Amino acid sequence: MSAAIQPVESPVTTPSPPVPAKIFTPGKPLWLKLSMVILVLIAGAAAAYLAFRPQSKTPAAVAGPATVQAHAGPLVTTLRMSGATSARNFVNITAPLLRGPESRGSLVLLYLVKSGVSVRKGQKIAEIDAQSAIDHIDDVKDTVRQAESDVLKRKAEQAVEWDTLQQTVRVAKANYEKAHLEAGAGEVKTDVERQLLKLAEEEAAARYKEQEQDLPNRKASHEAELRILDLTLSRHKMHLGRHTHDLQRYTIFASMDGLAVMQTIFRGGELAQMQQGDQVWPGQGIMKVVDPKSMQVEGSVSQSDSGRIRVGQEVEIGLDAFPDAKFTGKVHSIGALAVGGWRQNYYIRSVPVRVSMDTHDARVIPDLSAHCNIVLARTAEVLQVPLAAVRETAEDRGEVWVKTANGFEKREITLGARNNTNVGVLGGLKAGEQIRLNGTGSTP
Repeated sequence: MSAAIQPVESPVTTPSPPVPAKIFTPGKPLWLKLSMVILVLIAGAAAAYLAFRPQSKTPAAVAGPATVQAHAGPLVTTLRMSGATSARNFVNITAPLLRGPESRGSLVLLYLVKSGVSVRKGQKIAEIDAQSAIDHIDDVKDTVRQAESDVLKRKAEQAVEWDTLQQTVRVAKANYEKAHLEAGAGEVKTDVERQLLKLAEEEAAARYKEQEQDLPNRKASHEAELRILDLTLSRHKMHLGRHTHDLQRYTIFASMDGLAVMQTIFRGGELAQMQQGDQVWPGQGIMKVVDPKSMQVEGSVSQSDSGRIRVGQEVEIGLDAFPDAKFTGKVHSIGALAVGGWRQNYYIRSVPVRVSMDTHDARVIPDLSAHCNIVLARTAEVLQVPLAAVRETAEDRGEVWVKTANGFEKREITLGARNNTNVGVLGGLKAGEQIRLNGTGSTP
């Protein structure tokens, strides 16, 4: 039998899309990544610089040589001096030099006026703690009273002793006279009795003579004892007097009207002004009372310039603390001898100069840095040009380059007085003409 076998149809399934195969890429090295980041940052910075940099301007035309105009005016020759302000009239206030032998230690300032205040003559400006001195004075007073009592006591004892000595002498004299009378009535006595009476008389006479001669010695001894006690009493009284004198000096009063300026001390390793509660030593400076109406500037000039300074010359004064303030003064004194510097500059000699201030200003106090222009010469009206525009050819001759319509031309001029910046022109130039600065160069 044959049978046809029909194939059974299986359900059709839609095939899924093929999965693409992964391609393996090895990782980049760390140094390569860092290099790329750095390159990106550099490129960004360069772009920012190019975007924001200032645009270059078209170069301007080169300017011609600098010129200055010759002008007429006063020409003042000055000498510069630096220094510090001080007062000509002042009083140093120091801790008292004590006379008492026990007062050699430090002293404590119980009261002190404020620095910079005005004080009047006779005003209390400082006071030192005197309690220990007062206690010691009480002890010394007791010692003096005890010494006085010792003197009185010894005088009374010596009076009793002197009376006793005189009584002893009177008794010895009476015994001698008695023995003398008994020896004179020896006719009825035997030879032995007469010898005994004579020996008794001689013994009484010797005793009386010895005691009578001892009176001056005992009197001298009493006087010596009293002298020692008197000297002891005087020594204690002098001791008391020294401390009493010191106690009076513990309170310090101003001896003149003025301004109180404190001295400086080291406190805690730092330099500071003296103040209430500080410890000072006898003779140590506490403050200065200065007269603000007698302010001056103390400075020095080189020994080579000292011959140009004279007493009475005008001075223009400026203070570093007050740049806008200007003062006038005069040379008050010039040192007779030059002084040397310190350390490596010991061989440099300078002459001290003091400049008095004409006007009084409340701002001017001691120890302010100042500068002075000492007027050496003053010309009222003179044609002048800067020194930088002149080329000197002789002692009183020079050359300048004068600006004209055709350029600069060299011209010879006659030189006069000069200062640190300008020189006077006596001939060869007119006021208003333009001359070139740095005239020592070549022809422009």
